[in-house]
Amino acid sequence: MISLDRYRTLFSGPGITRLFLTSLVGRLPIGMSGLAILLLVQGESDSFAAGGMATGCYVAGLACVAPLLGRIIDRNGPRITLLACALLFPASMAALVMAVGSGASTPLILVCAMAAGATFPPVTVCMRTYLRQRIAGDAPLATAYSADSILIEVMFIAGPMLVAVFVAYSSPSAAVGFAAASGFIGALLFLGALGEWRIQATRERTLLGPLAQREFVLLIAIVLCYATAFGLTELAVAAAAAQAQRPALAGVFLGLMSAGSAFGGLAYGSRSWRVPLIRQFSITLGVMGAGLLVLAGPWSVVAFGLLCVFAGVVMAPALIIQSMLVTKTATPEHVTEAFTWSTSGLLAGIGLGMAAGGALVEWGRSPAALCAAGAAALVAAAAAAMMSRR
Repeated sequence: MISLDRYRTLFSGPGITRLFLTSLVGRLPIGMSGLAILLLVQGESDSFAAGGMATGCYVAGLACVAPLLGRIIDRNGPRITLLACALLFPASMAALVMAVGSGASTPLILVCAMAAGATFPPVTVCMRTYLRQRIAGDAPLATAYSADSILIEVMFIAGPMLVAVFVAYSSPSAAVGFAAASGFIGALLFLGALGEWRIQATRERTLLGPLAQREFVLLIAIVLCYATAFGLTELAVAAAAAQAQRPALAGVFLGLMSAGSAFGGLAYGSRSWRVPLIRQFSITLGVMGAGLLVLAGPWSVVAFGLLCVFAGVVMAPALIIQSMLVTKTATPEHVTEAFTWSTSGLLAGIGLGMAAGGALVEWGRSPAALCAAGAAALVAAAAAAMMSRR
């Protein structure tokens, strides 16, 4: 059963509700940007492969630069970084829209997409680090991370839905512009909601940071693997909607998947679990892989939508467990950078999955990409099981 008592206790803390609400605005582009860029480029080029490449470059830009931003935040706090990204992110997104609209060369479009990803405001990693500073104890922290993951899933519900509305009544470029504006306004609001930020004294400087810890590197490898399944799934779902001659349904399908994920995250954070975290990780990823393989079947539009809900149930718990494992392995002075590496692994995997998904969709339509997504999640589950036994 789901109990809301832990969530009530969490949000009774001073400033917590405002913190979550402002982060919602700043992270709305998480649920919009990838799909909006995909549809923007695909609409102009009539190629899912080109759209997948552009989205992959956007995600790759974020993944490559995020660890550097995390190290800067660990040493100097989040103010300067959030302000700079709040300005550069909308500028880069505007450059991308103009490049696509003017028929610019593919390399220029990919560079603009990568710049947009590289300047995305790091609200999520700041949120995770700040919650770790504010909340003591594994159980309350797990509830906080569950609430944060549910909030992200709400953005993955609202974001694709908003993209679907923009595509149906305006254009993909309008969706990209709205995402850019949300990133700008939300980063400023979130910065105003942050309380006192504790900068941890550095005991030992190392070029590798948290990557100097072997357990953390193994965790990032697993994250990269199962995140590839996320990227493949997003591309496959968009392709399934297009193959049904109703491209706007891509946002609906992804929103339904996020709704299932939000329910799973709510249930996970409301209870205590006796199974060790790494074993929970393995079980969750295994269930995810099985659900994606089922989704690859020859379903009707309605059945596909319902199965998207069930396939998404374990996605938020996997992200929550990932965050908890980061807190267990990272040292205090590297915690923000550790979260950025975790996020970078996640986003790099999504980018790889979307790039590969474009080619798979061109070759074998959406079922081929969904089968690949299920296989990637099962490989990640097997790797987590090996870590658990060790």
